[in-house]
Amino acid sequence: MTAILGISAFYHDSAAALVVDGKIVAAAQEERFTRKKHDAGFPSQAVAYCLSAGGILPAQLDYIVFYEKPFRKFDRLLETYLAFAPAGFRSFRLAMPIWLKEKLHLRRTLRKELAGAERARLVFTDHHQSHAASAFFPSPFERAAFLTLDGVGEWSTATIGTGDGNQLAFRRQLRFPHSLGLLYSAFTSYCGFKVNSGEYKLMGLAPYGQPVYLDHILKHLVDLRPDGSFRLDLTYFNYCQGLTMTNARFHQLFGGPPRTPDGLLEQRHMDLASSIQHATGEIVLRMAREAHRLTHMPNLVLAGGVALNCVANGRLAREGPFEKLWIQPAAGDAGGALGAALFVWYHLLDHPRTPAAQDSQQGSLLGPAYDNAAITRFLTQENAPHELIADEAALLARVAKLIADGGIVGWFHGRMEFGPRALGARSILGDPRNPTLQATMNLKIKFRESFRPFAPCVLRERASAWFALPPDLESPYMMLVAPVLENHHLDLTIKDQQAMAVSGDLLERVNVVRSTLPAVTHVDFSARVQTVDETRHGRFYRLLQAFEQLTGCPVLVNTSFNIRGEPIVCTPQDAYRCFMATDMDALVLEDSLILKDQLDHPPGDAARQQYLTKFEPD
Repeated sequence: MTAILGISAFYHDSAAALVVDGKIVAAAQEERFTRKKHDAGFPSQAVAYCLSAGGILPAQLDYIVFYEKPFRKFDRLLETYLAFAPAGFRSFRLAMPIWLKEKLHLRRTLRKELAGAERARLVFTDHHQSHAASAFFPSPFERAAFLTLDGVGEWSTATIGTGDGNQLAFRRQLRFPHSLGLLYSAFTSYCGFKVNSGEYKLMGLAPYGQPVYLDHILKHLVDLRPDGSFRLDLTYFNYCQGLTMTNARFHQLFGGPPRTPDGLLEQRHMDLASSIQHATGEIVLRMAREAHRLTHMPNLVLAGGVALNCVANGRLAREGPFEKLWIQPAAGDAGGALGAALFVWYHLLDHPRTPAAQDSQQGSLLGPAYDNAAITRFLTQENAPHELIADEAALLARVAKLIADGGIVGWFHGRMEFGPRALGARSILGDPRNPTLQATMNLKIKFRESFRPFAPCVLRERASAWFALPPDLESPYMMLVAPVLENHHLDLTIKDQQAMAVSGDLLERVNVVRSTLPAVTHVDFSARVQTVDETRHGRFYRLLQAFEQLTGCPVLVNTSFNIRGEPIVCTPQDAYRCFMATDMDALVLEDSLILKDQLDHPPGDAARQQYLTKFEPD
């Protein structure tokens, strides 16, 4: 037996993953255990979970693999600070203590945190090796091109290469400070959202605008070449030497100072979001075409934080040269822990690889699970009235009826998802046909901006009847945006057409009913689709079948089980607390059903407010 523990930490979204004899046994982000969103500390609890899930003691570990090379990253930081000195001194002064105290002593940290694992060899992979490995090795392809895109690793910000059997080969790289991830984050920050978590918001805001600033971006900021490589004009940015992403010259170019987080969203911000989204899609498409030209491979795999941009992915699927795509569901730094472990098993140890027919990611359901006995004990301790429904068909029929009647249901089943998306294990579910559901869920459940869209999950075999997805294209990890088919569009009234106008009020545009699935149809008639199949999703698939049998609709709203600023719930206790603090109508914890209107001790306003203010807005 060969046990390999992969770790990502100390930047964004720390995680651990365990691979035993090439099989992915477990993977989880530290935030799910500490309840601190994007926790960047050492993933002690995620490590403990992974070892427990595999029945592995630290002494049985053969390799501990860190997802990047800290000394090479430190070299990049020093060179950058020196190049901009003395302008970057303040940033340098703030960054150096943690490097000198912790990050440069990572071997010591790993040995200390994993006491008892002295026999395990320490390996440090390159950041983009970890991304590429996370994309290729779990994929269903024997051979594929890979494209990795993020902010920055050591020096690389994007790479192109090939995976063949059990080996990776790198062909091209884009180097810091020229970075698509940092470019997108600069606009995220400028539009008033938090870097490394607000990029989703910018992507969701983009359809409300027009790409009127695209020429400004391509003329002043980005010197874009036909092969997708580019150079940024750094005189508009501050991320190399300062504590902000943009500078006064950037602000002057785009018409004013950055929006404050609580500032009014103006049409200018929507147009900026649209413009950078169009630029991002064009760059990704050009890079993919270059990858195809270099490799002549029919398949492409992607990872890195930019690979979470499902709008760009959707365009790549529609317009790109590749026959098939596979995108790592934990595409950001968390997935680097998994990629690092797989890189050692396949590429370094040279073990043979046989791709799984779908993939070997197991639906990305790689986190903890909780049985009915543990859940019943907890609910009894809470004096929570609940009904245990052991007959799965009866349970699913009840839940489908609750949703069809307008209820919003917290759904907790099986192993927790690895990655940022809820995929049917820790989800909040609703009826996509309900025209008021988007506003209700955003304002009373998620406590977030009203413009943010919700994603549909759909039976795999029904997807092409509702969304513009080819019959052979699946999206099990919610990584593609596709249009809602025109036969499901609704004719707009004159009032709705006026509201949809670019100059119209944002809230009015959100509330326009555009299709027979209004809760998941974005302003541009797009949707971030998850296809659900029985092999990966089991009970969740059968729930969709029960809903279709009852309503004729094979689609549900699927959003993550959390509130704004909170990590996705991990334990039954997390789920119950979130349920009690929001306006969800029902909670399903495995076979237990809890109805809000049957509780004799609903939380008071003070308790609810305490929970809602516990998590920082993201």
